[in-house]
Amino acid sequence: MVLYFFASPLALSQSGTLAEILQNCTNTISQYLDIGFVCIWTFERQTNQLQLQAGVHCTDMTCSTLSDTQDFPEHIALVNNIIGLMIQNHQAIFNQELSINHSEKLVNSTFPISRLSAYPLIVEQQIIGIIALFSKQLFTEPTHNLLNWIANNIAVAIDRIWAREELLSRRESLLLRLASQIRSSLDLNMILKTAVNEIRSLLQIDRCYFLCYLPHPSQPSLTITYEARNPNLPSMLGHIPLQRSNYLTNILLSQEVICIDNMNSKSHLDYDIQELLTEFGITSQILLPVKSNSGEIGAIVCSHCSGDRIWNNSEISLLQAVCDQLAIAIDHAQLYTQSRAATLIAQTQAEKLTETLHKLQETQSQLIQNEKMSSLGQLVAGVAHEINNPVNFIHGNLTYANEYFQEMLTLLHLYQQYYPQPEVEIEDFTEKIDLEFITSDLYKLLSSMNMGTNRIREIVLGLRNFSRHDEADKKQVDIHEGIENTLLILHHRWKDNGIGLDISIVKEYSKLPLVDCYPGQLNQVFMNILTNAIDALEESMVSIRTNYKPQITICTEILDSKFVVIRIADNGLGMAEDVRKRLFDPFFTTKPVGKGTGLGPEMLNVDTKLYILG
Repeated sequence: MVLYFFASPLALSQSGTLAEILQNCTNTISQYLDIGFVCIWTFERQTNQLQLQAGVHCTDMTCSTLSDTQDFPEHIALVNNIIGLMIQNHQAIFNQELSINHSEKLVNSTFPISRLSAYPLIVEQQIIGIIALFSKQLFTEPTHNLLNWIANNIAVAIDRIWAREELLSRRESLLLRLASQIRSSLDLNMILKTAVNEIRSLLQIDRCYFLCYLPHPSQPSLTITYEARNPNLPSMLGHIPLQRSNYLTNILLSQEVICIDNMNSKSHLDYDIQELLTEFGITSQILLPVKSNSGEIGAIVCSHCSGDRIWNNSEISLLQAVCDQLAIAIDHAQLYTQSRAATLIAQTQAEKLTETLHKLQETQSQLIQNEKMSSLGQLVAGVAHEINNPVNFIHGNLTYANEYFQEMLTLLHLYQQYYPQPEVEIEDFTEKIDLEFITSDLYKLLSSMNMGTNRIREIVLGLRNFSRHDEADKKQVDIHEGIENTLLILHHRWKDNGIGLDISIVKEYSKLPLVDCYPGQLNQVFMNILTNAIDALEESMVSIRTNYKPQITICTEILDSKFVVIRIADNGLGMAEDVRKRLFDPFFTTKPVGKGTGLGPEMLNVDTKLYILG
């Protein structure tokens, strides 16, 4: 009997799988009891089907292991018959006599069997398996009690093994999820949030949180950044007060594991920490530091608020594995953040360089354009001077040509008067050239030539006045003359001559004194403003299309007896606010290179005031 007592616990204490441990139990039982068969079945947890876990078949000479139900097929029917009864009353079957039919099928030539004893394996009022023994002789009452005790121990052992397997499975699942999340996502916030929730759920504790150490040269601090807790408990998120953080800081820096099963038994704890734990009703706690290769320091803290909590080695091992995973996650997140920051900096610098290059190209184009305009001004002045000489020659000779024509025409009339009957050849030629038409048209021809040369002279004078190439210094000029010369040059664009836009020019001139200025530069400003105004009106005509009459208004007046104010406005669509803000930025333009009029603001439906010191 003593052997029975020690044999079963010894077998149950062995390490291994459930089948191996139960097989050791059946082997031990077969060594001390005179039996033919001993088998242990368990209910499969998912399907609730009976499954053979271990068994031994004994003869007079030897005992052998039952490898599967084929070794002993008839016992399944016997067990199925008694299983319903066991589920109902949770009672063992003791020394039940087998029927002749069953006995004959179970009879071994050297070891006849006639009795069955079966015991339910019960945990928390639920049958989780059955142990059955087939024998020839009756079991005694003490043997029956011993088998009951062994069945209870086996049931507890099975339940613990299943719990341990489930814990290991959940532990592996947790570590697998964390590792998978680290591989699939570098979001440290999500990883830490998942970790504290999974740990609390797995260990069935009241609270789990992540404690973050924030180093600072003058005043380091501790902050609880992520927390999973029982909804009935208050939150601990936020900074830990300075007077309570020194002790924890030293623990984190020394990478020490703190395990408290019962807070009341830890009298050596720092008073401020005891006060902090008491404030939040914590009765037991474990702290495991987390330190990454990048130097980041934190801790996983698990606490219980409903009595003592024994932190066993498997739980500590699990938490340590989680901390190792979190250290890896922190390193990866740090590298990812650094790489993203470096990439963002590089991208920003590249964008700035691209923008700077674009501005330089625009500035270069504008400067080239400005230089072209300057050269064009010189060219215009030279061309105007060169055109002026032959035009003056032609215009001056037109007077003499008209006088000569009058004299020749008088002579022709005298011939017709004194020789009314000319020769036939003269009459034929007179008819051929249509002398009357030539006589009348030549007046018109000379008149139009005179008008044309006058027009050319006005244009040349306007070009010379506009460019003022021969007047580079300051001098007193008539502002209105400069405006008129500019309008004359732009006449082809605003006048309705088949090409122009038929823009109405409204002039509201005041009486102005001569203004001391640089005429050439001022005329260039007039040219830029009016050209841009015409461009704006041209765009507006394309957009509006209906009942739109483009107009440019030019007003001049004297301000405070010191300034001459010139206002130029158009009635176009206007400009966007972002363009208005940059109106007077150097080299700014909305026009493509080659279309602008040079340096200066663009005019799009805006009053432009030029204040010129008088």
